[in-house]
Amino acid sequence: MHVVVLGAGYAGVTLTRKLEASLPAAATLTLVDENETHLVQHEVHRVIRRPSITDAIEVPLESLFDRAEIVTARVEDVDTDTNRVVLDSGETLDYDYCGLCLGAETAFYDLPGIEDHGVPLKSISDAEVVRQQALAAIDSGDDARFVVSGAGLSGVQVAGELATLAEEEGAADRIEIVVLEQLGSVAPAFPAGFQEAVEAELSSRGIEIRTETAVVEATESTIETRHEESGERRSIDYDLFVWTGGIGGSAAMAGDRPIVRSDLRLTDSTFALGDAARIVDADGEAVPASASAAIRSARVAAENITTLVGWELSDGDGFEPRLAQFRFDVPGWIVSVGDGAVAQVGPKVVTGKAANALKASVGAGYLSSVRAIRQATELVGEELNA
Repeated sequence: MHVVVLGAGYAGVTLTRKLEASLPAAATLTLVDENETHLVQHEVHRVIRRPSITDAIEVPLESLFDRAEIVTARVEDVDTDTNRVVLDSGETLDYDYCGLCLGAETAFYDLPGIEDHGVPLKSISDAEVVRQQALAAIDSGDDARFVVSGAGLSGVQVAGELATLAEEEGAADRIEIVVLEQLGSVAPAFPAGFQEAVEAELSSRGIEIRTETAVVEATESTIETRHEESGERRSIDYDLFVWTGGIGGSAAMAGDRPIVRSDLRLTDSTFALGDAARIVDADGEAVPASASAAIRSARVAAENITTLVGWELSDGDGFEPRLAQFRFDVPGWIVSVGDGAVAQVGPKVVTGKAANALKASVGAGYLSSVRAIRQATELVGEELNA
């Protein structure tokens, strides 16, 4: 019995660790990822201002597992009809059960010039590019404008880092930072109180927020926008353009993020979870693409795969066992905004030192849970000194 996990992001790492502990000894387990390290994605924006944090947010995969075989390769194709995975090496893997955890890629929506000129934020190298371009503009001594498209949590965090970087470099009076959001508010997928606190944090740093503003085109120096209500078009000159405006599926899934229901089953033998899927939970609610959702969905997928493997190894007599259902229930949300943070815990929204401490504890807690203790300690130091 062969179980394969594709992708070593939050969902893939959590799923693999859970399966190591729960699968019967007769089952073999393989994890496939194109990188040899696991990236703590929700901290990547920190590299823009603190490159040293890289050591704390990249963890060697081999240090995280005891039982799983790790294959370093890019997944080229997943055939869920034949249970076969094609790797960039030309090798194929056959599976009995699979956890599809390939995450999501930045979506550019075929908008002219956006992919050519907008810098995404999916990797350490992306953050380094943002930092280099920002510092080049700051060091020029001229006035400059940094534009961030997308006011979800990623866009908010990038804008906050850029504003604080400009302040630390003594250039806050020369650097204009503009956040563009197609919908009607910042952090549009989150509760109203959280939105208001995030907007206040951004505004307190001199960041201009333009909502109901869609980006429709970009050149190497200009962004064309359209106001969603009036239809008015405007051009914005920029010196740095960061695009956090959307997500799509991986190339191995032809750009698709398939819909799965609360048992996370894509087919009888393939489970899709984390950002790789659009999950509808047991309450019929759409689950947001986030680290917390990925980790929580992995726990349910591990339980269901283990149940099915055990049932098959015992000859699969009788009806298929009932599977666990995923219900997305989190205690709150948190986002960093430069050297500050906003957290919502239950109905209460907090900022300042309390929010900063919560932000540090979340990242360190996750790293500790996957036994990356050194990185957890380093991250706390980096976060609290941010």
